[in-house]
This record gives sequence, C-alpha cells and structure tokens, in this order.
Amino acid sequence: MSTPKPTTPARTAAPKRRGDGNGIALLVIASCQLMVVLDITIVNIALPQIQRSLEFSTTTLSWVVNAYTLTFGGLLLLGGRAGDILGRRRVFVFGVLLFGLASLLGGLAQNSWQLLAARALQGVGGAIASPTSLALISTTFTEGPARNRAFGVFAAVSAGGGAIGLLAGGVLVEWLDWRWVFFVNVPIAVLIAFAAPRHIKESERHAGHFDLAGALTATVGMVALVYGFIRAAQEGWRDPLTLASFGAAIVLLGVFILVERRSRQPITPLHMFADRNRAGTYAIMLCLAAAMFGMFFFLTLFVQNVLDFSPLQAGLAFLPVSAVIAVGAGLASQLLPRFGPKPFMVVGSLLAAAGLSWLTLTDVHSTYLGSILGPMLVFSLGMGMMFISLTLMALSNVEAAETGAASGLLNVTQQVGGSLGLSILVTVFGTASRNEAEKQVPAFLSRANPLEKAEFARTGQLPPPWGHEVLASGVSLAFIVAAAFTILAALIALFAIQVRPSDIERLKGGVGPPGAG
Repeated sequence: MSTPKPTTPARTAAPKRRGDGNGIALLVIASCQLMVVLDITIVNIALPQIQRSLEFSTTTLSWVVNAYTLTFGGLLLLGGRAGDILGRRRVFVFGVLLFGLASLLGGLAQNSWQLLAARALQGVGGAIASPTSLALISTTFTEGPARNRAFGVFAAVSAGGGAIGLLAGGVLVEWLDWRWVFFVNVPIAVLIAFAAPRHIKESERHAGHFDLAGALTATVGMVALVYGFIRAAQEGWRDPLTLASFGAAIVLLGVFILVERRSRQPITPLHMFADRNRAGTYAIMLCLAAAMFGMFFFLTLFVQNVLDFSPLQAGLAFLPVSAVIAVGAGLASQLLPRFGPKPFMVVGSLLAAAGLSWLTLTDVHSTYLGSILGPMLVFSLGMGMMFISLTLMALSNVEAAETGAASGLLNVTQQVGGSLGLSILVTVFGTASRNEAEKQVPAFLSRANPLEKAEFARTGQLPPPWGHEVLASGVSLAFIVAAAFTILAALIALFAIQVRPSDIERLKGGVGPPGAG
C-alpha cells in the first residue's frame, strides 16, 4: 500500500459555502453520531418481530445486536486511524454511505444470515464514521468555550441516542414494519453525505499505514470473548465450546498486544495509556457503558414482557432518559471550566450507581411510574454529566496527528464495554433465571392444563405469571452487577483521575503549559 501524501493548503481549506457558520457543521456531525448510536438500540424493540419473520432461534437472535456492536467496537480504532491518514471528512462520508447501504440490505434481508451480514456491515460503516465525526469537532471548533459546547452536544447525542433509538423503534415497528428500523437510515445517510463536503473542511492528511493485523486480532478476540459469556449463559461454564471461546480470546488478545508493541504505527498507540488521566477515562467509560447497555436491554424486556407495554409504549417509556441526559450534559458543560471534570466523573458515577441500585428492587408487582421512571432519571442525570467529562479528558493533551486514534479509543471502550458488559449481565441473568425457574416449575405443573403443559414441554418457557417471576428475578440480580460496574467507575474517578491546572485553563479557553501532564 502506498503512503498517501499530505494535502496541499488548497485542499485543506474550508469549503466555499461557509455562510451558515459552524452550526450546520455541528448539525451534520451530530446527526451522523445519532444515526450510528441509536442503531444499537433501535433494533431491540423489533427483535420479536424479526425472530418470527426470519425464523431466528433464541440463541442466534442475540447476534442481531452483537453483530453490530462487535464489528462497530472492534473496528473503531482502524476507523479513527483511517481518518488521520486519508483525511477525516473523506473517510467520514465513506463511512456514512457504507452505513446507509448496509441499512438498505438489512431492511431487504429475506433470511437470518443476510440480516446478520448486513448488521456486521453496518458496524463497519459506523466504525469508520463515528471516530472521524468526533475528531472533526477538534478540527472544526477552536479550543475553549466553542469546542466545549460542541462536545456537549456530541456527548448528549452519544448518551441519549440509545433512548431515542428505543422510541424510534417502537414507532416504526408499531406503525409500519420491523424492516423500517433499517430503511429509515438510508435517506439520513444520503443527506449527511451530501451536506458534509459543503459545510465541513477537510483535515490535513498524515503519512502512515493501516495496522490490519492489530484490527483483526482485536476484533476476532473480542468476538470470541463475548461469545464465551453468551455461550456460558446458555450451556454453562464447563461447556467445551465455552472454554474454547475463552481460550481463543486470551490467545488473540495477547497476540494483539504483542502486535501493537512491535508496530511502528499501531492501531492502538499504547503510549496513550501512559497518561494516568486518559487511561482512567477509558476504564471509566468501559464500566459505564457496560451498565448502560444492560439497563436498556433488561428494562426493554421487562416493560414489554412483564408490564405488557406495546412497542410504541415501550419506546415512549424511555423518552425521559434522553431529556435528562441532555440536562446533565448541559449542566456539566457550563460548570466544567469552573470545577474541572473530576467532580462530575465522581458524582455522575455515583448517581448512576444509585439509579441502578434502586432498580434492583424491581419485581412482578413493580409499575412504571412507581418503580421504573424514578431510577431511570437518576441514572440518566449521572450519565449525562459523565459523557462530556470523559470526552474532554480523553482528548486532552493529544497531538493533532493522533486525535482520531484517541477518539477511536474512547468510542471503542464504550462499544466493547457495552458488548462485554451486556454479555456478563446476560450470564448473570441466565443463572438467576434458571434458579428461579426451578422454583416455579412445580407450582406451574400443579395448576397448568394439558395444553399449557404440552407447550412448556415443547419450548421450555414458563407462561405468565410464572414466567414473569423468572424474568423479574433475573433482571433484579443483573442490576446488582450493573450497579457494581458504576461503583467501580466512581472509585477509578476518585483515586485515578488528577485534574491539572493546565486542563482547567484549556476549558476556559486559555493556554496551559505545553505538554503538561
């Protein structure tokens, strides 16, 4: 592969049409991030319809979500590097168009493997577009209040996109068809690709090469690790395939570290972890994403299966989450220059832990207004405060040539943390559910009619109300572990993060000592 040459000043100049200012540029960037992030959850509400339409088994159905998040998280680092080398706007547009094409193929899928392939391709497109969109903020907005506000919008979109996806999924499934959760992305992607060259300037291209070996070992290693947890939830920890998956993950991720240490231009610059604050930031994001993915996943199951919400009602139930996340992000954005990011990291993590701890009280007698809404809002306020603080800290003191890699690392910890955390929580849920089912089966068999017994023998699934008890028991224990993730995040923020005077000066728009840290 030939090494691309840096562009001339003429090619890195701003587009001719700049009359609309940076506001439209931010709208284009945020729209891309919203499209990519909401696709992680928009499919959740459509899963029952997808299962019936394409005849997925229960085991393979989970990969409709995982095929996207794993390729998305596994290739984010390569996507960020591609923006540094080839030009961020160019790569951004390509990723958006690839995402739109994959969405079209997903909507047209006629069998399970076609949909899974389309979801994986969506993840590739998202991995290309998402890190370059964050890096474009650094090159479009000057450091200080303007960039802080832009990061605030980006963080709110990133954090709230999951809830918006649940709402959009409910509307589309109930009013149209499950295929529209994919088709809706196509016109949005086309509009973003059309607007980007007109309102976003191209970044300078930096010489380099692609670390394909690092990308491949990281992605396949994470797929093996997540599959190991999912397999353990279904077949147990002694299952040969479960053990083989964990073994393959250890080998592949070990090879990944060796490749990165020896590469002249690694996909993951390991020296970034030498910065205490940045390493702590990535660890915090890993923990919070694990908790957030779990909350959305299990509450979606609970409100539809136990509270008997329709897809639209389930989507509306999560709408307040987006509003409160935006409030938390806005509050943190205004106060960060005064207090720095650490207080918001600690307080935000503790609020998230409080909300999840509250949700552990969920049972079959819970109601949405009395038991679900309150803890969701507490959790969301904490997440909104966290995301902007983590975003600013992750990109602090990063060389211009590595902003794509730094933003890619932040995104990858969010997506991989979410996938890995959800697989762990599903394992906990599965164990608790099996234990509760053993208690409920005798009561069911003593009261069930012959048809119900025959259906149970065929599917192994307990009907309501016994099935509701099983689900609630598993969800409650999963929230205990999710709360532990956020408490760990708070401890990392409290003891690992050290905000320097130069960091606060930059947030105020001043200039701190070069290379401080």
